[in-house]
Amino acid sequence: MSDCILEMRNITKKFPGVVALKDVNFKVNRGEIHCLVGENGAGKSTLMKVLSGVHPYGTYEGDIIYDGMTRQFRSIADSKAAGIAIIYQELALIPELSVYENIYFGHEIMKGRTIDWNQTIVQAAEMLKKVRLDVNPSVKVKELSVGKRQLVEIAKALCRNVKLLVLDEPTAALNEDDSANLLNLLKQLKEQGITSILISHKLKEIVSVADRITVLRDGASICTLDATQRKVSEQEIIKYMVGREIENIFPPRINRNIGEVCFEVRNWTVYNPAAEREILHNINMYVRKGEIVGIAGLMGAGRTELALSIFGNTPRYKILSGELRINGKPMTFRHPKDAMKAGILYVTEDRKRNGLILIQDVKYNISIANLESLTQGIVINEHEEVNIARHYQESLSIKTPTVRQLVNNLSGGNQQKVSVAKCLFAKPDILILDEPTRGIDVGAKYEIHTIMNRLVEQGMSIIMISSELMEILGMSDRIYVMAEGTITGELKAEDATEQRVMALATKVEEAAV
Repeated sequence: MSDCILEMRNITKKFPGVVALKDVNFKVNRGEIHCLVGENGAGKSTLMKVLSGVHPYGTYEGDIIYDGMTRQFRSIADSKAAGIAIIYQELALIPELSVYENIYFGHEIMKGRTIDWNQTIVQAAEMLKKVRLDVNPSVKVKELSVGKRQLVEIAKALCRNVKLLVLDEPTAALNEDDSANLLNLLKQLKEQGITSILISHKLKEIVSVADRITVLRDGASICTLDATQRKVSEQEIIKYMVGREIENIFPPRINRNIGEVCFEVRNWTVYNPAAEREILHNINMYVRKGEIVGIAGLMGAGRTELALSIFGNTPRYKILSGELRINGKPMTFRHPKDAMKAGILYVTEDRKRNGLILIQDVKYNISIANLESLTQGIVINEHEEVNIARHYQESLSIKTPTVRQLVNNLSGGNQQKVSVAKCLFAKPDILILDEPTRGIDVGAKYEIHTIMNRLVEQGMSIIMISSELMEILGMSDRIYVMAEGTITGELKAEDATEQRVMALATKVEEAAV
């Protein structure tokens, strides 16, 4: 049996006006963890869609040799039948169904002409053991955390006797513990003979698990690095990804002019009617003018809930006690519009579902945040709308051929820049960024961080929520750490370390670290 389980030769894929892949060559050895990296728009997901049959045979040029045979996958069903499973960042699970129903959805265990539910539950439990997930198979998927849903998706793939498992940004929405658990599972599956292709922007994870690493740039295969022969560094990967060396992962702040306190939260306690429980308890924090304040914590700590409750989501969250102050003046926000009028803007962590209107163009998505400034009576000044959009396209380096391009056609990094542009057009004084670089590559991250530095140098204040510890440490002037709906500590940038932040995030006494 050949050591090579997959070879994609000279793959070229074209869309109208765009060459997404140009003679890409990609080779994966049997029983390895092979990482596929590159900037947003480099062609990683497109290459995997060719492999999976999403882009069927005949719509691309080149050959796929899988398990010793030249394959012509004309549908997703063809690739699944060959033992290939692809798990995307947006999981293909049905929230209202149980875990066991999701695992065997589409290939149910039959007993005659009816589904054998008893055997389905038994087999699903066995699959859950394989992925080290201790949950009742009968629980509904909607009741599970994102990390546990990811493991259910892998169990779903394993029950089809998968040989090649492809994971596209599997840890993008996971906290560090869940990410580590998933990566350890890949190593365990490797020992069982399952080959994995991992697409990720988290280079720290890449270097920790990869046997080999293939880099794509601008739709072309640049190189394959063998991590079994020598240590591959993050800086080396970055150099091949972006075509240049980035000296510092986080851009330096040139002018650090931090002023007086401009925003305060006092004794903030919040109840969630849907969950029927108190979710935030006696929160106290402040932000100075020209300051980046990081909010760290594990998933479920209450970081996003804090941001949304501050931003006036009172129908969703009931404020039991506390007050907000802007420049010393008490404020009450009954709706996000109230917060926007007071100079506070929130950029959501989920730009695709909640932050942008994907079927609309760039200019529409930017102008919608402050449409009143572009209207004359009931008519929108479209000429001014285009000029405003072009201004932000240039100032934020949004890579799009025209501001009339649909946002759905942009890379993740450029979609995030459109989200920021939308908020900047509303001219905020305080910008809340929830996971500002989630799911975008290292080059786009650097650009977003540079924009953040520029904004605070101009006097804006930023509250940044991030699950990436290095981002919190590299960008923040001060850090608040949350756990279980409370603030467990405040750290100055110069005093903060990964160990101290994690100790506070897990409520471990600092002396024990």
